[in-house]
Amino acid sequence: METIKIKYFTEEIEKLKYIDGKSDWIDLRVSEEVELKKGDFKLIPLGVAMQLPAGYEAHLVPRSSTFKNFGLIQTNSMGVIDCSYCGDEDMWRMPVLATRDITLHVNDRICQFRIVKNQPQINFEETDKLEGVNRGGFGSTGIQ
Repeated sequence: METIKIKYFTEEIEKLKYIDGKSDWIDLRVSEEVELKKGDFKLIPLGVAMQLPAGYEAHLVPRSSTFKNFGLIQTNSMGVIDCSYCGDEDMWRMPVLATRDITLHVNDRICQFRIVKNQPQINFEETDKLEGVNRGGFGSTGIQ
């Protein structure tokens, strides 16, 4: 098991934890009140910084209810936080675009993350033909 050092920027947010039996993703919370008007862009403070082990990165995505509850879209679709973002002031933030006027409160759960190993080095070998089954070139069903 890896150990990750975490710094909290406020005592007001709940400490990070797994939700037993539901997922290995971990929720992140708004760490200060934020008021947004429709069309505003903002880096939402999440109140934590972490020192990830070498060879690991964090994937940060909205919770499934984030758009429904808050009308927020994460502007980079999925954030990747690599292990070099580990300074004492490197607070994690979620870049969002507001689709309606909204006030976020301390401890609102708006995103989630998981820690994953970096992709291994890959060599690409060029070929004129692949040996797999042709699925039609569109999506997982092959239906266009």
